Amino acid sequence: MAAIYLIRHGQASFGSADYDQLSDMGSEQSKLLGKFWQSMPAPDKVYAGDLLRHGQTLEQFLLGYQGKESSVILHSGFNEFDHVDMLTCYDEKWKSFAQMSTLIGQQPDANKTFQKEFSQAINRWICGENDSDYKETWGQFKKRCVDALHDVINQELTSKRMVDDSGHAQDICIFTSGGTISVIVQHILGLTDEKALIVNQQLRNTSVTKLLFSENNLSIDYLNNYSHLAHAGADWITFR
Repeated sequence: MAAIYLIRHGQASFGSADYDQLSDMGSEQSKLLGKFWQSMPAPDKVYAGDLLRHGQTLEQFLLGYQGKESSVILHSGFNEFDHVDMLTCYDEKWKSFAQMSTLIGQQPDANKTFQKEFSQAINRWICGENDSDYKETWGQFKKRCVDALHDVINQELTSKRMVDDSGHAQDICIFTSGGTISVIVQHILGLTDEKALIVNQQLRNTSVTKLLFSENNLSIDYLNNYSHLAHAGADWITFR
């Protein structure tokens, strides 16, 4: 069976003017994953969402990996949902995302305060009663991510049929985001929306989720593996 490794990006720059870039921690997390990958099968293909943090995670991963580089295929289907749009539809104050996150960051229980805001905003988004407010609805987001996954799988299966390559299993890396991974897991396991959100909350930065696929099967081998961070120390393990 062929394998797809869904790789969540490194820690992004929450509270800065531009969230969509890795923090120093995120860069180092990505290098640690690259070093860890030296003992893994070399990827035959690499896909990435086209957000800045996806590309930066891949770039730092390759610095740590120092192995044979594969050409990168950008696929916007693996992009994260627009968290600023989601939060702004919940409360217009979030139009200035950097200012709001900075203000929250100055509070004693910053993480708890942000998580409360985020949870209320995402629950409003997924309930389906306000779909006309959003650039992309929850249903559209889920379909986009699942379609992107099946696009990759179908391309690989078609290619395999054309060359009749029955002796080699592909190893594919996809650099993406937590929301994307969680709805793909939801699709495969048949989870409710609520349980998909729980999965999303548990995904660590640069964690790896491995899928297995063949002509007639799609399954999860493991979920949210961040052993490369655990070996480096607990301080390296982050959620956001």
